[in-house]
Amino acid sequence: MSLPYAFEKQVALAAVRRACTLTSSVFNKLVKNETLTKGDKSPVTVGDYSAQAVVNTILGHAFPADPIVGEEDAAELRQETGDALKNRIVALANEALTGDLRTGETSDWGLGPGQERTPEELLDVIDRGSDQGGRVGRRWTLDPIDGTKGFLRGGQYAVCLALIVDGQVVLGVIGCPNLPVKSDEPDGPKGCIFVAVKGQGAEQTTLAGDHSVPLTIPPFGPGTLNFLESVEAAHADLAFNNRVSELLNITRAPTRMDSQAKYGCLARGDGGAYLRMPTGTGYQEKIWDHASGSLLVQECGGIITDSRDEPLDFGLGRTLGENYGVIAAGKDVHARVLAAVQQALAEVARNRP
Repeated sequence: MSLPYAFEKQVALAAVRRACTLTSSVFNKLVKNETLTKGDKSPVTVGDYSAQAVVNTILGHAFPADPIVGEEDAAELRQETGDALKNRIVALANEALTGDLRTGETSDWGLGPGQERTPEELLDVIDRGSDQGGRVGRRWTLDPIDGTKGFLRGGQYAVCLALIVDGQVVLGVIGCPNLPVKSDEPDGPKGCIFVAVKGQGAEQTTLAGDHSVPLTIPPFGPGTLNFLESVEAAHADLAFNNRVSELLNITRAPTRMDSQAKYGCLARGDGGAYLRMPTGTGYQEKIWDHASGSLLVQECGGIITDSRDEPLDFGLGRTLGENYGVIAAGKDVHARVLAAVQQALAEVARNRP
């Protein structure tokens, strides 16, 4: 008898691998070899749409009844002004879908030579990501390129796919094409996938699917603890993080990178805690930005909560609701970080005019 979600794990790994290959191709073809004007995000748009088309095609064949909560829809591509963009996306998606079958894949998932899709079929499958989320039932959530600025500068980004059942994340896959396989070999081989299944632990494998390594968050002493943070100040209150570091007497500089690759680094011990506090009021975290990472942390023996010590709620819809931040760390560290965060929040409240 197979383990729960064994088939879903097999399909999700195949989908994320194909999307990682595609997004790497987009970077090499459209970022490296084309002159971009400042602020030009067209390669991200191409990568987002084409990767979502590939993942949704695979999920649609394997699990036709499952809805998908995604970031993109195809409205822009259906306009006449979007023809050039659409043609590029269709070509890249079909290139990814029609590549030779790899170990663990089957043509039943819409993969392999001769499986080209028409433009209209690919636009329709992109639009499958419009589910609104909720408390009941099965649904997938996808972020085809998490960390767009990291992607554009050749840094860290991730392809993130998770399965949520009745508001609980039960499967999470994070593909990191640019992350070193071994953190102590930054110039060594790159490209990892992190996968976690509820109640079954977590592992890291390569993009090729070999060298699977089980993951457990290691203990961190006061002298070795540091934070994993966002690169962009707009994404997290980095000054607040600095105050929390002072309260904890942390002396190591933070490790800053884009995307849910931070969760993967926490899982394998590259940093002691992940802290993301809101920069202001109004913004709500999207479920696709944290679903895979939250399960990965838990299955590696860690704890993830908001600043009130409440679990993240993936049953509210497309967002996590009111933003109280995200704190993720090993069990030996989380309580200390939470206490420091709450102390720093109290200081902010006292100093507010």
